[in-house]
Amino acid sequence: MSNTPKNPPVIVGIAGGTGSGKTTVARRVIESIGQGAALIQHDWYYRDQSGMTADERAVVNYDHPNSLDNALLVQHLEALKRRETIEAPQYDFALHSRSEETETITPQPVIIVEGILLFALPELREVFDIKLFVDTDADIRVLRRIRRDIEHRGCDFESIRRQYYQTVRPMHLEFVEPSKRWADLIIPEGGNNRIALDVIVERLRNYIT
Repeated sequence: MSNTPKNPPVIVGIAGGTGSGKTTVARRVIESIGQGAALIQHDWYYRDQSGMTADERAVVNYDHPNSLDNALLVQHLEALKRRETIEAPQYDFALHSRSEETETITPQPVIIVEGILLFALPELREVFDIKLFVDTDADIRVLRRIRRDIEHRGCDFESIRRQYYQTVRPMHLEFVEPSKRWADLIIPEGGNNRIALDVIVERLRNYIT
């Protein structure tokens, strides 16, 4: 007798502003579920900028939905629903280009996708079975972003400050904040909200057993 699950994977989208704690929520959910869950990051799907000059890259709005290959993400999520393995791209933020290496994602009962702009576009929203929005105060989010970009993405403070005022904040107000109206559940304070995480994990475990 085959042990292959009869139902397609449940696709869970976790959105929220930069530094809101989306990744923390996603990882804690996966850790709590254990086997049976996989993680995909929307950031992996940034369009390759290796053919641009440094000056051209400097004016790209990386906080706009068009900076990501959303069609490829939708294609990959639909493939996972058909129980097909995908090769997800990987993005090098220091070089603004896609890596030659990919991340192999095999179909699992629960697929977690996290990203700032997941609910901003109808074609993306339609793919998710469950939509979660992590809602965290702006001052906390910006401090987290500064630390992340300095420690993990090789940015200096001046470039972070400039990008925040030029694109991050305006795009948050235009695309991210309004998109939480589409969420099935809003999680205040992200990974620190133990009760919300327990409820989500318990619900998702039903899809694995």
